[in-house]
Amino acid sequence: MLVDRKRWRTAAGIVVGALLATSATFVAATPAQADTGSLPLSETTVTGIHNTYAAPYTYLAQALDAGAQLIELDTWDDVLTQEWKVAHSDPTGNQNNCVDASSPADLYTGSANKDLNACLDDIKYWLQAHPGAGPIYIKIENKDGFAPSLGMGPADFTSYVNNEIGSILYRPSDLLGNYPTLDAAAKANAWPTRGQLAGKIIMYMINGAVELDNPLVSPKSEVQLATYDESLYTSGDFAQATTFPAVLGAESGDPRTQFSADIQPYFVFFDGDANTYVTSIDTSFYTNNHYILTMTDAQNVAPILDDTNPPVADARARVAQLAADGASVVSNDWSGLPAVLNETLTRG
Repeated sequence: MLVDRKRWRTAAGIVVGALLATSATFVAATPAQADTGSLPLSETTVTGIHNTYAAPYTYLAQALDAGAQLIELDTWDDVLTQEWKVAHSDPTGNQNNCVDASSPADLYTGSANKDLNACLDDIKYWLQAHPGAGPIYIKIENKDGFAPSLGMGPADFTSYVNNEIGSILYRPSDLLGNYPTLDAAAKANAWPTRGQLAGKIIMYMINGAVELDNPLVSPKSEVQLATYDESLYTSGDFAQATTFPAVLGAESGDPRTQFSADIQPYFVFFDGDANTYVTSIDTSFYTNNHYILTMTDAQNVAPILDDTNPPVADARARVAQLAADGASVVSNDWSGLPAVLNETLTRG
């Protein structure tokens, strides 16, 4: 155990954390040394950059060069052009650092502001140029939700992704294997080792901020994607599924009970606020069942750290703390801290 999680969950622990914040640097226990490449994916913790496409990198590939092991892309379904745009707040324009590489030599050339295909290609060719690197998580925030009646539903998204990076995906069917459900496979810890996943992309999707505030978008992305994946399974075509649906939001207990029973087993990815998990939730639900858990806004756990450039020692201690508390991925905006981004720790 890297840090005593109960200490951080109690009021006394928060007080201790606040006192520590008055010193130059707080110290966490040194992570146990392990060959993380030989551990299952579910037993390791990595770090990724929030809104990587908009982070202060000229090229998306530079985020991977810095060590980010999760790339977050915000997508918008442009029904006029039939492409998924990548931007923070522009539903019809691309605003990002993706250049649409067609080979590793193109990763740091050309103009940016391309669509999702381009971002996926940049990651694909970066992996090609770095044998042995990975796996890389791609987190898709589907900003305004799907529009299946306009040719931009989960089936279209799945085809779109298959065309670009299908050959290097770690798919839901790869986890399923011979188990009856994804949930059963996760609980059996059927995840491959990190070494076995070198060169692979693991994609998951969360609901978008805009669709969450739009009552006209129903059901939301995670339900539509899980329902589509369930239909692929029923029809014998589950090998075509590309993207794991994820439950968004830190909640106590099993947050999948909000969904119908038929799609609950398709959710083995979870994503929510780090501070809420640390202070309010028993994360053993995630570690005991070997689910993949992304904790976001790592800086906001007490003692609060700088959003973008905390001391390296403090940032490393925070990642170690969240690894001990069950995070599979620690998300932050520390783009200038490669010493932190390059770490892979044992989880729990």
